[in-house]
This record gives sequence, structure tokens and C-alpha cells, in this order.
Amino acid sequence: MSLIPSFFGETSALVNTRVDWKETPEAHVFKADLPGLKKEEVKVEVEDDKVLQISGERKVKKEEKKETWHRVERSSGKFLRRFKLPENAKMDQVKAAMENGVLTVTVPKVKVKKPDVKSIEISG
Repeated sequence: MSLIPSFFGETSALVNTRVDWKETPEAHVFKADLPGLKKEEVKVEVEDDKVLQISGERKVKKEEKKETWHRVERSSGKFLRRFKLPENAKMDQVKAAMENGVLTVTVPKVKVKKPDVKSIEISG
């Protein structure tokens, strides 16, 4: 499992979008904090059936000439995060949901079938 760091566009704090990745018995679950972004501003894609890609952009609002800004701390710009998934990921069943500024991407895992074990009677 490796992380593929990558981004495009301008350099900003949003580029460093934090993503948690946990593995449960059933799935790989990714959670990204994306405060202030709408689901329409975020893209979740699967590349080559093995790389999960999360990207988006927070656009800068046009400044009114009558306004004076004293501080601008909220970040803007584009971000892109890529994660190479292990072989047990079902990339054709990826689901994504956005709630309260948190994107949750769930990638189900292939169920590992336990081998059938048959006892053999020993004669003699």
C-alpha cells in the first residue's frame, strides 16, 4: 500500500487536504475534511482499476471594490490526492458520500473464501 503524492494548480493549504484511510474487515474507508466545499466541487475517480483519486477546487470569490479585507486565512485552490489500493479492493463498487464537509469514500474488499478442508480417514 503506497501513497502517491500529487497535486495540480496553485500552491495552497487546500493542496494538503488531510485524508484518513482505515481498513475494516469489509472495506477500505477514506475520510477527507473538505469544509465549505459542495459535493459538486469534489471528484472521486478510479484510475486503472487500482488508484483512488480525490480532487476538487475551492474557488476564490470575486472581491467587491467597496470592501476592505483585513485578513484572509481560508485557503483556496485545487487539490488532488491519490491512493494505490491493494489487490483485495473491489474498485467497481466504490461509493462516496459527503456530509457536513466530510467526504467518505468506501471501497469494499473481496471476501476471502476459506478453503474447504476435508478430513481423510486413515485406514490400516
